[in-house]
Amino acid sequence: MEILPKGLQSFCLRGKVAAVTGGSRGIGLAVVKALAAAGADVAITYVSSDATHETARQVSQEFGVKCLAYKAEITDHVAIAGALNAIAKDYGKLDILVANAGISANGNTEDFDPDLFKRIHDVNVNGVFFTIQAGAKIMLKQGGGNIITMSSISASIVNRPQFQAAYNSSKAAVSMLTKCVATEWATRGVRVNAVCPGYVLTDMTNEFISKNEAMGKQWQELTPLKRFGTPEEIGGAVVWLASDASSYVVGAEITVDGGYSCW
Repeated sequence: MEILPKGLQSFCLRGKVAAVTGGSRGIGLAVVKALAAAGADVAITYVSSDATHETARQVSQEFGVKCLAYKAEITDHVAIAGALNAIAKDYGKLDILVANAGISANGNTEDFDPDLFKRIHDVNVNGVFFTIQAGAKIMLKQGGGNIITMSSISASIVNRPQFQAAYNSSKAAVSMLTKCVATEWATRGVRVNAVCPGYVLTDMTNEFISKNEAMGKQWQELTPLKRFGTPEEIGGAVVWLASDASSYVVGAEITVDGGYSCW
């Protein structure tokens, strides 16, 4: 068995069980792989693509860990609770939960589709609440665990040049929810923190900027590093929060944005 150098052993997740919602692509898949690379067995929840089972098989083969996929709509509290309970049963426990699944859209507020506003908040706020509530019930019962929400720099800044009040307000709710439950559960063995990514190159981001090249260039120009982030750079922050290396970190928002929110 590979032994990490003494100074790095607190980052090891060997023997831990992690679940990642929306883990079939983009940031979610990078998080799955980062957790697996750190030694954790990982479960992926997804909502639409049954090809996620093949993705899970590939992760398992690549990293030598257990990785299975579970279908669940996070906006259905019964469904996501059922999936997390099934994971805890199949794996024997649930140590780490990453509430990653979310959606985004932008547009002028006066013209924004009310149904789309509701959908964004249903997924990004209600879905995250249902996910961490169900996960916490498992963790509190077993005596401990670690929850990481995927918020955004949009929780605390107004993006430009695009308008996206619906998305920004939903992520602000995620960040505040994270702080609230972190203070509730800290003395009961469950740590809760948030990761706040900036502009990260995923398939969805690439598709958007291919149609809005000027906007993509402006996002990079507004980022002090002058480039987009990669999904893998978000995965590293999640592994740190999931590990004992961050054992005194509770209710924090870890910003990973290339300096974008410094302006």
